[in-house]
Amino acid sequence: MAHIIVVGNEKGGAGKSTVSMHVATALCRAGHRVGVLDLDLRQQTTGSYIRNRKKFLEAEGLDLPSPIYQELPEIDQASLQPGENVYDHRLSAAVAKLEPETDFILIDCPGSHTRLSQVAHSLADTLITPLNDSFVDFDLLAHVDSTGDKILGPSVYAEMVWNARQLRAQAGLKPIDWIVLRNRLGAQNMVNKQKMEKALERLAKRIGFRIAPGFSERVVFRELFPRGLTLLDLKDVGVKQLNISNIAARQELRDLIKELNLPGVEINF
Repeated sequence: MAHIIVVGNEKGGAGKSTVSMHVATALCRAGHRVGVLDLDLRQQTTGSYIRNRKKFLEAEGLDLPSPIYQELPEIDQASLQPGENVYDHRLSAAVAKLEPETDFILIDCPGSHTRLSQVAHSLADTLITPLNDSFVDFDLLAHVDSTGDKILGPSVYAEMVWNARQLRAQAGLKPIDWIVLRNRLGAQNMVNKQKMEKALERLAKRIGFRIAPGFSERVVFRELFPRGLTLLDLKDVGVKQLNISNIAARQELRDLIKELNLPGVEINF
């Protein structure tokens, strides 16, 4: 069976689509077959990213390693039994279609609480949660006191992950490997940054996730989207010499893939 990677966070603007595309492309470049689902049926940012990639590569006559993008199929409502949810069937049908032809299926969830997102989390072998370095984002995982030093209790997203873990345990599936990604980090070592680091370390032990390095805030990520490219494609599209920022970003991606510890994945970039 394909290993399912879910990228989830109930808040927009955390960089889920950038993380999704770079992880998927890195796995493709490592020789793996990767399928991608975008569960944000309204914005479809990851879907647009992959469509941009296809158009650009065709226009330039390039053939670069790319994930397979699968739309959620429509389901005939009349075929459902009483009490069955159409979104459950759409997601399971999409996963079933990708599984025979992929090693990994990456599911990018919307930045809100939806039925599709709930179900996707229960399918996750690996869960990646990108998190901005802010207590506004941290509040999705846990509530803290006014100083930011004391954790008062888990919050809505952590509770949703807990429910997904329980569903997997009841089904006899292996536990979710949950990785929280400190993403869009600033360069300065501010007091807030230090407090966030300590708070995450305390919470990781309490509710059971690993902390991984994410991407720093860089202009290059916004520039890559219209062409559907990633950091790993730059040399293939004619960039002869990477600048210091691009080299540092590639190292961040390398560190991330290594930290994910995905089955059978060897880093070759």
